[in-house]
Amino acid sequence: NLFYLGTSFGFGFYISGIHWISNSLTFDDSFLILIPFSLILIPLFLSLFFSLTILIVGPFLSFNLKSIFLLAGSLSVSDYLRAKILTGFPWNLWGYSFSWASEIIQILNNIGLFAFNLISITIFILPAILFFNISLQRKLFGISLVIFTVFILFLNGNYAINKNKNLINSIEEKVNFKIVSPNFNLNYNLSLKDIELKLDKLLRFSNPENDLKTIFIWPEGVFSGYSYNDILIFKSKFLNNFNKNHYIVFGINRMDDKSGGYYNSLLVVNHKMKIIKEYRKQKLVPFGEFLPFQKILSSVGIKKITEGYGSYLKGKNQKNLVLENLNILPLICYEIIFTELTQESNNKTNIIINISEDGWFGKTIGPHQHFSKAIFRAIEHNTYLLRSANKGISAIIDNKGKVVKKLKSDEAGNIELQVPLIKKPEKNKNDLIFFILLFTYILFFNLNKNKNV
Repeated sequence: NLFYLGTSFGFGFYISGIHWISNSLTFDDSFLILIPFSLILIPLFLSLFFSLTILIVGPFLSFNLKSIFLLAGSLSVSDYLRAKILTGFPWNLWGYSFSWASEIIQILNNIGLFAFNLISITIFILPAILFFNISLQRKLFGISLVIFTVFILFLNGNYAINKNKNLINSIEEKVNFKIVSPNFNLNYNLSLKDIELKLDKLLRFSNPENDLKTIFIWPEGVFSGYSYNDILIFKSKFLNNFNKNHYIVFGINRMDDKSGGYYNSLLVVNHKMKIIKEYRKQKLVPFGEFLPFQKILSSVGIKKITEGYGSYLKGKNQKNLVLENLNILPLICYEIIFTELTQESNNKTNIIINISEDGWFGKTIGPHQHFSKAIFRAIEHNTYLLRSANKGISAIIDNKGKVVKKLKSDEAGNIELQVPLIKKPEKNKNDLIFFILLFTYILFFNLNKNKNV
């Protein structure tokens, strides 16, 4: 019964939260038959994280405060494991429910995502104490604890945001960025002429000023189905529109000369289309960018969803991209959901760039969920985050998670800002606080195991 309870709750949790995944199967007719399976099997598989958790801790739970702490701690461990095992899928952790409350989530920079997630779960579960057969005094204590915790988080966040305004105003070192969102339709099998038309649109939206030193950020997938070598025929267009004051950041396929395979890469090029810096995506999407058990599945006709050259090669651990006075942490598409990529980055990181192709999500809640993760990464790393997403939300987010400028998912155009380079080393680097909090929860339960607390 405990297993069924966990499964039913987990299935509802995930089908309501990630049903948009099935939208990615609508771009290739051969995948349409898989839509019902994706709506059932993916949430059902992920629900096991709830099922096994409730199965293990269920026998120890009762209608008392200590059980609330045990359940909250157990669910937070479940989320942590989901974020780490296999390829990891830390999507829609409970803590992301506060993405709208910038004051409350400022604590992320001090304690990290998983510790905040544990606190969030506790806040959400504690009001259940109202339905327990316990004294009014204990009920009031539980509700007061929720109100007090939220109030303290708000005060801390409000102070941090106000203090940050003075910091931003004092920074003189700034770089001009222009983020382009072209709002291209997601289509397969484009001709070179189609790619040229896309490039022309990108150039119009970029609208570079000759004397203004600017870094342009284009989304992932703007040259769908083509590699860097393929688009070199358009070199003259770059020369005619950009000059030595300009760098262009965009996503594209890059061939590995040794293996003949392809990387999903983020490139920084100059006006001559010469590659200045390259980042190769490390966190690939299962079935989207690589096929697990490829030999077996491909033998029965299953292929990855995205267009192109079979499974992508996985990029190795890589240092930040250093470009003049910039120390850039690059994140491609759903790499933005992996907090360890920001934790492991250089302390000197002063800009995070995230490029994405959100056209896969269609007009679902997917692009909005994806965008909310970017707000968290900016706060955790105390760094401005610049996001260019085709058919998604493109934005400039400051180091406290405030959206300075943005383009909605159905808008085409550009946003531009002189971005201050923050060098303060106040960046969350590990999950130590999470484990300390978790140990405290377990200790509280054990000390009161034989008491009706």
